[in-house]
Amino acid sequence: MAEEQLAAGRVDTWIWSVRLAKSRSAASTACKGGHVRVNGVRVKPAHLVRPGDEVRVRQGERDRIVVITKVIAKRVGAPVAVECYVDNSPPPPSRDMVAPVGIRDRGTGRPTKRDRRSIDKLLGRSGFHG
Repeated sequence: MAEEQLAAGRVDTWIWSVRLAKSRSAASTACKGGHVRVNGVRVKPAHLVRPGDEVRVRQGERDRIVVITKVIAKRVGAPVAVECYVDNSPPPPSRDMVAPVGIRDRGTGRPTKRDRRSIDKLLGRSGFHG
């Protein structure tokens, strides 16, 4: 298999190639939405990246922070993709630390007015829903 290594390449293509986005259009949309930063600057999808650049990609509630080691333009398998960057992302929060929201026992019905007030107080909302 011939690997294609470039000196510079488009940021959206690179994000897709190393499997930080599921599709190239998703990577492009993330760039357009301001969820991708290269060296601290928001970039457009056609921005050129080079080895040594730091790329931050916002994925849901988590930031992926990677430093490019190799620029590629074709999508590769996961073991090869990991070799193209150094992952400096903070670890994701453990499942125990993520508080479950809105879980009620099955069959308890709708929350009462008292229940709603305690839920609103817990979430820091005012009691008025008008």
